[in-house]
Amino acid sequence: MLVGSSHLHWEPHCHQPLPEGVHVTTLLPPRLSGPWISTGCEVRPGPEFLTRSYTFYPNRLFRAYQFYYRDPSCHQPAHSLLIKGKVRLRRASWVTRGATEADYHLHKVGIVFHSRGALLAVAERLGRSPMRRDCARRLPVAGAWLPGAVYELLGARAGQDCATALGFAMHELSLVRVQRHLQPQPGAPPRLVEELYLGDIHTDPAERRHYRPTGYQRPLQSALHHARPCPVCSLVLHADEHHPPVLPPQPTPPLRVHGRWVSAHCEVRPAVLFLTRTLAFHAHSRSWEGYYQHFSDPACQHPTFTVRAAGHYTKGAPSTKVQGGTELVFEVTQAHVTPMNQATTAMLNSSKPGSCGEPGTWSTGTEQDITATNGCLPLGIRLPHVEYELFKMEQDPRGQTLLFIGQRPTDGSSPDSPEKRPTSFQPPLVLCDKMAQDIPRSLLAELLSGNSCEFPDTPAQDRRHCSTARAEWDPGGGSSWRGRSWEPKKVAMIEQAML
Repeated sequence: MLVGSSHLHWEPHCHQPLPEGVHVTTLLPPRLSGPWISTGCEVRPGPEFLTRSYTFYPNRLFRAYQFYYRDPSCHQPAHSLLIKGKVRLRRASWVTRGATEADYHLHKVGIVFHSRGALLAVAERLGRSPMRRDCARRLPVAGAWLPGAVYELLGARAGQDCATALGFAMHELSLVRVQRHLQPQPGAPPRLVEELYLGDIHTDPAERRHYRPTGYQRPLQSALHHARPCPVCSLVLHADEHHPPVLPPQPTPPLRVHGRWVSAHCEVRPAVLFLTRTLAFHAHSRSWEGYYQHFSDPACQHPTFTVRAAGHYTKGAPSTKVQGGTELVFEVTQAHVTPMNQATTAMLNSSKPGSCGEPGTWSTGTEQDITATNGCLPLGIRLPHVEYELFKMEQDPRGQTLLFIGQRPTDGSSPDSPEKRPTSFQPPLVLCDKMAQDIPRSLLAELLSGNSCEFPDTPAQDRRHCSTARAEWDPGGGSSWRGRSWEPKKVAMIEQAML
């Protein structure tokens, strides 16, 4: 890409960030039954490092484990949460397209401490508020701590909801999406991979109790049909509150962002934003360019507008909050916008003069420079603009290099001050010359059939779980899906998208 020219020119193989030939199906209504697990160490705002293992049963009951750690490799367990309750799928989301809204009720939340230090840390959090001190007194003193003991935070014996006092919520269960795709295998048929997307976690911990998700967090994968290789899947699947998974320590590779990076899939952000990202970094000049494609649908098939932006970034410094992360400062100095549908074009043409390019001159598919108007107010773009960023690099089990960039604030604001610097990450970008290879189209019929237990790669020892995995859609009798009644055993809709 060329900086300083009137147009930003991408090399052809980087222009389309999503690998062609990879088909994704969304199951509507979603079928939750069975075990779902983390495929790596997850980072939540805070930061909080955790792994998750959720099991949903055909009678709508669920059991969830959340394992928390002191380190970003999830190698040093701190405490574990055992969560039991009931979840009921309700209807297609009116806010987040492709998602399903759900209700849930918690029956029990228990906590197990894996060290005295973890007990003291939780007790300190509870003791900061007079209203929470009763909960803190219900925990044992450090000298009386018993390894493996389950202390009830919510339940029949708890009396008081100490889970809420601790800032705990399971609102992630209120937004659900299940996806399937085929993973290429060298010299072998592709594998079926099932992913469970649950609602996003608010970046401000004080807002989590009241926040209702409109985006997603990192997906869980089916324990029966997960991506391979997955060194940690077995560890997470066989763990419980007394035996948390101890993931192998991961070395942190040095941050080398030079090159071109692309989204691995259609990304969903809070406030119903669907987009893909393509970023290029030039280490010698510390300059960067970005190409952001916005869409109206969760398959990223119907574009609304694109933004091409460019600027410079500072030399990175190790993060003082997020171990393994690097703090940088980015400056956005120029940008171009291309409206991609009639609605966006009409909005830009009716904008206030001087707020976004030249009003009345916008046309669909034609790019316009918005640098002279200091950005584009209707689209929330300000120029020049500074962001305080957090970066991290990893290598996945397949040897693919991943670039993690800081998670945007849930409230839609920008990290334009050091205090708002992210402590968690967006979905990773991948080097554009290491994208997935094509998948044979001839195998899609078996994927679309909905019977994953008959898929060729299902291990024989796992077929005993198929009765659980084949949960029927039962929304509680008399409910409808998008205004239509659905028969039992029928997958109501499969949205197919080519990514």
